[in-house]
Amino acid sequence: MKNYFEEIKLKLKDNIELENVEIVDNSHLHKKHKFYSPEKFHLKLIIRSIYLNSISRIDAQKKIMNILNEDLKTKIHALEINIEK
Repeated sequence: MKNYFEEIKLKLKDNIELENVEIVDNSHLHKKHKFYSPEKFHLKLIIRSIYLNSISRIDAQKKIMNILNEDLKTKIHALEINIEK
């Protein structure tokens, strides 16, 4: 799991100018949800990026979602994105 989170960080850092990215695994909070699957993650990204703060919030989130597009299809069930100032 840790290696997978490092892969996500690398994908983001390779495609966006970031100062910091933290990944919080909130999967355990969703175990009783109807569509819960132990093979998929519920993640929260906490990102500090001057670049992402310079564009609209929607464009910043679209950029992140495009980078993680394949992961969202296969390994990530839910993604919360928090872009700090």
